[in-house]
Amino acid sequence: MTTLAVRTIDALRQEHDALAGVAAALTDDQLSGPSGASEWSAAQVLSHLGSGAEITLALLRAELGEGDAAGEDFNRSVWDRWDAAGPADQRAWFVEHDARLVEALEALTPEQHASLTLPIGFLPAPATVATFAGLRLNEVALHSWDVRVATDGSARLVDASVTALLEQLSGDLAVLVGFAGKADRVDQRVVLAVGDSGYGVLIDDSVSLAPKVDGVTATFAGAPEAALRLVFGRLGAAYTPADVAVTGNVTLDELRAVFPGF
Repeated sequence: MTTLAVRTIDALRQEHDALAGVAAALTDDQLSGPSGASEWSAAQVLSHLGSGAEITLALLRAELGEGDAAGEDFNRSVWDRWDAAGPADQRAWFVEHDARLVEALEALTPEQHASLTLPIGFLPAPATVATFAGLRLNEVALHSWDVRVATDGSARLVDASVTALLEQLSGDLAVLVGFAGKADRVDQRVVLAVGDSGYGVLIDDSVSLAPKVDGVTATFAGAPEAALRLVFGRLGAAYTPADVAVTGNVTLDELRAVFPGF
């Protein structure tokens, strides 16, 4: 069986190839038009992903000894340059910089997967390659959907990303679900089973995703990809598949309030 690091990097490759193809086909109006991210155009989403790829690659290369550690002003200089670019450049730069990052991750050896660690400010310990790639995948999978849904209202998360992210978000990246959820939006404990996937969402004093839950109080009927979109605020009524339903001690609208998105 392949490792989580390999599966996550493979998912990043699939995401890059899919989004690069969609981005290339966008008209100028679509590129400058709205995306699934309420405050960003499609080009701005691509800019966010592309600038993130540039910053992430610089960190990776520094830890590999292939470049200098970024100074305090590096991130801001990258964001300023991307923000000043026009939509066409933002699209082209995204394809270029995201490809470079994916290729660099693909070039890591199994030994590096096992031994390399990378500092992430909000995590309590340096990240493994699997966790480092998982952080990037969480960002890419959701924002790729933001771009794709602008021209395809039935867009779904990429299957490989769903599989990897369920494992990541119920493991070392559980903190991201905690950040996303507002547990005080419901007034009772919720143990939400995600269909027959085995995964569940727990809402109590905090919010978490677990690979197995007991004492289920509610059930989310629908694909796990829809449950992931719910957790990150991307299951509004217009984007909810017909087979999604919630039964038990919480409603779908209440869950949408728990997970307002970003």
